[in-house]
Amino acid sequence: MGVFDSRAAEYDRWYDEHRPVFLSEVRAIREALPRGAQGIEIGAGPGRFAAALGIKIGVEPAAAMAELARKRGIEVYDGKAEGLPFEDDSFGFALMATTLCFVKRPVASLKEARRVIKPGGRLVLAIVDKDIPAGKEYWRRRAGRPFYKGAKAYGAAKIVGWLKTLGFAEIETRQTLFLQPEDARGLEPVKPGHGEGLFVVISGTKDKRRFAGAKEKSRRKK
Repeated sequence: MGVFDSRAAEYDRWYDEHRPVFLSEVRAIREALPRGAQGIEIGAGPGRFAAALGIKIGVEPAAAMAELARKRGIEVYDGKAEGLPFEDDSFGFALMATTLCFVKRPVASLKEARRVIKPGGRLVLAIVDKDIPAGKEYWRRRAGRPFYKGAKAYGAAKIVGWLKTLGFAEIETRQTLFLQPEDARGLEPVKPGHGEGLFVVISGTKDKRRFAGAKEKSRRKK
């Protein structure tokens, strides 16, 4: 967490310097969130997404980032995505916005997010898709930069596959950012699906029956 503590203000400033990009991302995420549900942001960072989306609770392990989020009115808990400090079935949705690339055990993090979501609730993930040409260029430009050391990029198709394996239903994808962030000059559209836009929002519904069946099937194979 060192760089996210020592350079938290620099990280936070990016959202002001690239406001159209940020607002395009917020719009794509908002379309995927269930209305009227109480949610949590896992990996809340400085609280930019939570504040913009009306999310009141977050989890963030970097103390300096968490303090910025608290100043934005977010109730922030110290914790990591692999071990959330909440009871089962606590929230109507969980958001992980550009968080998955920074966690050590992504599938364990998805399982833990699933655990704290109520049955019928939604898991909403936002990533920069590495599987498209623009995504490859995005990650190439950031290789070696302080905030991206140790980050692992994923493609949308792989994450959709993980959600299916974990028993999520009604999986949807939507995309935005069709230019590199450095080249954007205004708001960009949100389109269904993935494969064109850099920023992909992937969402699925927690379905206990499907997940229980998947586990039972796995046991029988053993």
